[in-house]
Amino acid sequence: MSDTEAKNPEPSRARALFSTADFKLLREALASHARTTEDREELARINALHHRLGTYYSG
Repeated sequence: MSDTEAKNPEPSRARALFSTADFKLLREALASHARTTEDREELARINALHHRLGTYYSG
């Protein structure tokens, strides 16, 4: 065990993968794509993802 591990036994805090602005951009891109697709199955997947992103970013 190194000196660093002995002094700091807890793992470092995880950093966010996406920013709030990223979630907004992703939602806008999905909404734009949803308006142009005619495939009902793809639209259902887009809507589900759009909804899931909304649970992380509501703004």
